Amino acid sequence: MTMLHCRKLAKIGSASFPMKQSISGSKYAVSMVRACSSNADANKPSGFLEKTFGLESNTADPKTNRWSMFLPAFATHVCLGAPYGWSAISAALTRENGLVVSAASDWSLDLATYPMSLMIAAGGLSAALFGKWTIKVGVRKAMATGGILYGTGFGLSAIGVMNHNLPILYAGNLLCGIGYGCAYTPPIQALIDWFPDKKGLASGLVIAGFGSGALFFTPMMNMMTSKFSQMPTYLGNSVDVIVEGGKQFVSMGGQMKEVVYATAGDLAKLPYDGLAEGFYLVDSGNTGVALSLAAIGAVYTSMVFGSSLLIRRPPQGYLPEGYTPPKTEAAGSSNVHVDTVLKTPQFWFLFTTSTLLATGGMGLMSVAKPMIQNVFTDAMPALVTSSFASAYLMAMAAGNLAGRLGWAAVSDKIGRRNTFHIFTLGSIPIFGALPYLITQCMTDPSGPLAPYYLAAFCGSTVAAITVMGGVFAVLPAYEADLYGPKYVGAIHGRFLLAATVSTIVGPGLLLNLRKLAEADALKDLLAKVDPVAFTEKFGVDISQAQSLIEAKTLTISKLMTIMPPGTIDPSPFLYNNTMYTMAGLVATASALHFMVRPVSKKYFEKV
Repeated sequence: MTMLHCRKLAKIGSASFPMKQSISGSKYAVSMVRACSSNADANKPSGFLEKTFGLESNTADPKTNRWSMFLPAFATHVCLGAPYGWSAISAALTRENGLVVSAASDWSLDLATYPMSLMIAAGGLSAALFGKWTIKVGVRKAMATGGILYGTGFGLSAIGVMNHNLPILYAGNLLCGIGYGCAYTPPIQALIDWFPDKKGLASGLVIAGFGSGALFFTPMMNMMTSKFSQMPTYLGNSVDVIVEGGKQFVSMGGQMKEVVYATAGDLAKLPYDGLAEGFYLVDSGNTGVALSLAAIGAVYTSMVFGSSLLIRRPPQGYLPEGYTPPKTEAAGSSNVHVDTVLKTPQFWFLFTTSTLLATGGMGLMSVAKPMIQNVFTDAMPALVTSSFASAYLMAMAAGNLAGRLGWAAVSDKIGRRNTFHIFTLGSIPIFGALPYLITQCMTDPSGPLAPYYLAAFCGSTVAAITVMGGVFAVLPAYEADLYGPKYVGAIHGRFLLAATVSTIVGPGLLLNLRKLAEADALKDLLAKVDPVAFTEKFGVDISQAQSLIEAKTLTISKLMTIMPPGTIDPSPFLYNNTMYTMAGLVATASALHFMVRPVSKKYFEKV
């Protein structure tokens, strides 16, 4: 029996039967009431899974404290924000076999960094593809599913690292991304429903958890890799080396074993103590990254799944005490359907603006730890240590968090459009000034002003990260302002494609420009080096330099040890072209954002 029949019967039952009505008619009405009652009982959730994750389980009791919903939403996003801390292990992944420096079989920095891009890109695509599904199944089931997939992905990535299998590593990060896409938007939608009076603050606080993911991921991975790592076998500073195909070998027990040579500068970038300059046996140590990834995957699954059991959405028509929605918000036609959003020009202007703004921040975040060491450690080894680099990455994560909290609150005061104008116009000088700060610091690295230029560089990059965090924190409320709050969860899934594009373009652009600059720098240094000194150092003629570069035996840091006095180390300036490019991108974003105007009424739903 349908609900419509039951409602009609309820109306009949509310009226008194005439005295002359037949007894049979009365009995028929009673039987209909009993049938409706049985039908209602049948529609009640049955079974553990349905009671726990069914649609009815998503609705909170009217007496629920709405502020309590921040805990599961924030905890979920802290877990999903792990990709922002990936640079804590990217450098270790480039020396998984060599451990102290990269061996010939180790992955390059770009290959070790792209898992972060893959995870966030897959997350953005998944959020867009599964946006309607998350609404259909409800916030709890979507989060539980996402949590299981997310943690399983880390386990698969751990298998890839353990077996030094790049496709398996990437497959694991892809699965992580799908899980993060399932679990990302539901808690945001729930909190916006709970806080219609503070939409910017609600979305900002939740997404702040995502931005602070590195604050949890970085120290946890540092602690676990330190516990699980195993130092390689040290062979001494002077051994008989045979060079074949650019690789260095020594004879041990009648077998040829690959070795790597670590300089004092190389060792200064490592988080290990007590290591001496010299030759180390390849594949005799362990970075501990594989076991650490497996362990943290289990932690993330538990946290996201547990949060799914705690979160609820408010009852239909919920309004906070003392809050009266604006007339335009209360009207039934003040929402643009998610299927119509892509037809509006505002979507494409705001999408492109957000992508360009986030590209620079994504690029910096993807290589934060190795970048600060590559630029400053050789010139300022006493200050820019491995611990300093980890602290810098944590500062970047804190900037991401602060940007998501601070800019979301600011946007509630000055409006979302004005906030984005600050983002676009303010980012141009931030990126444009970074090469100048590097140059000033390198001019006299031991001088009294060098630490201040270093601090200015760190502060400027953190400021750039606050902008990136602010973009993603303010976007949901900006979308609700433009398109109405009804479909903001699914609409935000579409906008998360901006994160997908920026997380591919940002790191890809930065790493490829750096690779080109590094190739040019090596070519320039090889033209100046003494060929005799080169042969004595590397055991082959300078004409074989390219094979040494491809085997990672020849690097800028090793080449600098035999360069003529007064030769400037080009390592600190490898990122300059990237910074100028980022400044140009945000300048373009500034022009595009001025084109964002209120959405035409023709796109809104009609009641």
